[in-house]
Amino acid sequence: MRMRHDLVLGSTRELGTVGAVAGLAGAYAGALLSCGTMLSAMSSSTGGSLSILLAVVSVVFIGMALYVAAVVISAGVATVIAGRLRQIATLRLLGARSTELRRSIAMTTARICLICSVIGVVAATLLVDVVRVVLVHQRHLPVADYPWFSLGTPVAVAAITAVAAASGWAGSRRVLEASPADALAGSIGARSSGGRAGRVRVACSTVLVIGGAALFALAMALGERGVAAGFLVAFLAACVTSTGLLAGARFVLPAAVGVLGRLIGGDAPSVIARRNAVADPARTTRSTLGLFVGVALVVTIASGTSALQTAVNSWQDLTMAQRHEAHDMLSVASTITITVGVVSSLIAAIGFVSTMSLTVIQRRRELGLLRALGLTGSQVRSMITKESVAMSAAATSAGMLVGVCYGSASAQALVGVETDGFVWGLPWLVLVAIVLAALAVILLASQPPARRAIATPPVVALRVDA
Repeated sequence: MRMRHDLVLGSTRELGTVGAVAGLAGAYAGALLSCGTMLSAMSSSTGGSLSILLAVVSVVFIGMALYVAAVVISAGVATVIAGRLRQIATLRLLGARSTELRRSIAMTTARICLICSVIGVVAATLLVDVVRVVLVHQRHLPVADYPWFSLGTPVAVAAITAVAAASGWAGSRRVLEASPADALAGSIGARSSGGRAGRVRVACSTVLVIGGAALFALAMALGERGVAAGFLVAFLAACVTSTGLLAGARFVLPAAVGVLGRLIGGDAPSVIARRNAVADPARTTRSTLGLFVGVALVVTIASGTSALQTAVNSWQDLTMAQRHEAHDMLSVASTITITVGVVSSLIAAIGFVSTMSLTVIQRRRELGLLRALGLTGSQVRSMITKESVAMSAAATSAGMLVGVCYGSASAQALVGVETDGFVWGLPWLVLVAIVLAALAVILLASQPPARRAIATPPVVALRVDA
């Protein structure tokens, strides 16, 4: 039975998050690879060693962006599925198998991401080529045999498409919960995260987080003894701890949203916003997970660099020239890596904005009922804004806390032998910039869907089949 993608995933508008993330990832990969080939062509004295180094760096940086993109795409698909479980249950009643539906979702997601990633790669490559031609014409770059595109771009497009297909498959798990009986019953109840599966998830998450913390302690102890392997152990600790945090995110992030939600006020819109923010833990996790990962990535890099710069200032055996040289190297490395992290955070921010907008669209009937019960348009707008504030604040705060711990511990594992005591990396400028960016994300995530919700008359909203 061949499935039309709009029967399962809905309109193209609902899949805007998937396409936007794939396009941004493609543009990032295209720009990075094109700049790498340009730098390789400029250097004729280093032979192939520079090309190999740039290729390795590009793979690592693109991999970081793909990781965040996978989280956002999976969350976006899961959000669309959560709003269409009734339709999916009806398809199951008509004879469709859950595996066929999931395969259709994965193929549709991959097809959309293939098209958008190709557009992103081509646009970024053309932009880099135009800039290069202008710089060569103005003699800011040497004349060389520059390639017009990187041979690695098809590989990047294939990687984005494969990640999208896997993310679409992972995000469509709830299709298995929609049975023909649900269609006959007329509604699909929310699945609880408790039970045996929930307890196993909590146990695994706890073990991984504790194990990762123990590895961080080992890494810092090795750093204190000057063992070079300490930094590798810290990297392993970050991977283990991150896996545990992601596994338990469904329990941690909604709890953080609930705590911060108590600070948004006690009036009716605030109470409703706080309830909506944590009413569906799975939806809360989908909305905030990508933003949490993006913020944690940026803060980890900035915190690690800040801790290293503080450590360098405490080294007594360095001359003034050596200290300046070390700071310059750290500043360049920090700028490059933070730029990479900002791209990943931008992908996460797009996911948060799109997910919030989509969930508001899926709750039109609920918002219409609130309007019919007496809530004014400004109260509805305030409710949606405060819900976005609670979720964004929780994701941003948790990301900054994890990032500072990761960055400071990794720096200690790297140069602990040269430094007295533990040095915390607190990049205040980056933290302030993240808070300001979070405010912008809140406005983007709340105001457009709030305007659409207010523009819909209550009578029309109540006619929407929930």
